[in-house]
Amino acid sequence: MKLIERQDIPKLREKWQAEGARVVFTNGCFDILHAGHVRYLQAARELGDCLVLGLNSDASVQRLKGPSRPINSEEDRAEVLAALSAIDYVVIFSEQTAEELVREVRPNVYVKGGDYNVKSLPEADIVAAYGGETVLIPEVPGRSSSKVIAKIKENQV
Repeated sequence: MKLIERQDIPKLREKWQAEGARVVFTNGCFDILHAGHVRYLQAARELGDCLVLGLNSDASVQRLKGPSRPINSEEDRAEVLAALSAIDYVVIFSEQTAEELVREVRPNVYVKGGDYNVKSLPEADIVAAYGGETVLIPEVPGRSSSKVIAKIKENQV
């Protein structure tokens, strides 16, 4: 099963280490999945042997994006993401940042979109401290959940 609980991470980490797997980790809301997300996740997966995705819980999405978000529930978002071949594991987290989850997973590579910079990512410092790397994958121009939502609203008029 691709959807895992946080308590499963230590056993999986042991398995990855025993196999010598290069683990890639990314995180986000992934509220309305679009081509930009798919391309980003495929590029992230190409950086290693295993892609673990930390999915923001509904409560953390609301804190980040406002009371009208998420559009899709965490259960629905997790199910859709788990169906993608690029993703090996999905784990839901409720914190504001993925710092604790990164400490638990200890990925070789931490990935975020090109709209971030390494200095603004607290997770990057954690990964660097044990010798991992942070990679920023360029955004796909014109693709974002916010743009999809705006287009839907525009067409409702």
